[in-house]
Amino acid sequence: MSEVLVLVDHVDGTVRKTTAEMLTAARRLGEPSAVFVGSPDEQARADLARFGAVKIYRVEAAEVSEHLVAPTAEVLAHLVAQTAPTAVLIASSSEGKEIAGRLAIKIGSGLVTDAVDLEPGQDGVLVTKAAFAGSYVTVCTVTSGVPVLTVKPNSVTAQEAAVEEPVEEQVETDISTQARAAQVIQRETRKASGRPALNEAAIVVSGGRGTGGDFGPVEAFADHLGAAVGASRAAVDAGWYPHSNQVGQTGVSVSPQLYVAAGISGAVQHRAGMQTSKTVVAVNKDAEAPIFDMVDFGVVGDLFTILPDAVEKLSE
Repeated sequence: MSEVLVLVDHVDGTVRKTTAEMLTAARRLGEPSAVFVGSPDEQARADLARFGAVKIYRVEAAEVSEHLVAPTAEVLAHLVAQTAPTAVLIASSSEGKEIAGRLAIKIGSGLVTDAVDLEPGQDGVLVTKAAFAGSYVTVCTVTSGVPVLTVKPNSVTAQEAAVEEPVEEQVETDISTQARAAQVIQRETRKASGRPALNEAAIVVSGGRGTGGDFGPVEAFADHLGAAVGASRAAVDAGWYPHSNQVGQTGVSVSPQLYVAAGISGAVQHRAGMQTSKTVVAVNKDAEAPIFDMVDFGVVGDLFTILPDAVEKLSE
């Protein structure tokens, strides 16, 4: 059975949930091989083995992490040439998509981003994804080279398939001078909010123009649910919330189990970033708001009344 390369998504050595999801999807296509940039500790190794990594490729972190994404793409290209995998899976983050694009060019292969499902097909890997701002669900296949696929977080349910002792291999490759052209000279860790990462959260509560800049009720409701907080482009453009929390076509694309849109009209740009959510709930004073055309549950009312009432009821 052919290998499926999975670029491990981790923060300071801690393997993220997205990796478990990608390893689960990879098992449908072949034997998952985890590519870890850095030196995995025992916990990281155990997590990768628990979700089916048959092999772990270790990549020396210093030369790679100090030079943005180009060296990572070169390492993956080296591994593709060495292993001839069925596919390469990368998390659908802004960084992951850039790595995937660079890799596809280097190996002369097709690229599909934001996959929500993967299955083997007669002519290659069948990739399901949303298209045209989420208006259609399409099934794609890569017809040239090794498929390079970015997988949307929360699209695949992570399932354990323990491997007793994965094979480990140190990857040795020369990073080109061109890949070292852009260097990271300083890193500053963003202050933790205590909330889950937006693109990984099982529940997301977002606020829009209807908040009037007061995200207090949105944050209180999100914290009660253990949810991440998102914002519409209108709220971000108005300076009410950071761009890193923007959900939409030009922001973060999310696919949680539950998405709550508070004071958001539902423009196409926003819908493109959350339309694959499993359950959508909207709170809006305007009964004619476009968001109500796509929700599972809609509440017509003032979010400043509805959300605090919901917190009170949930606390009982």
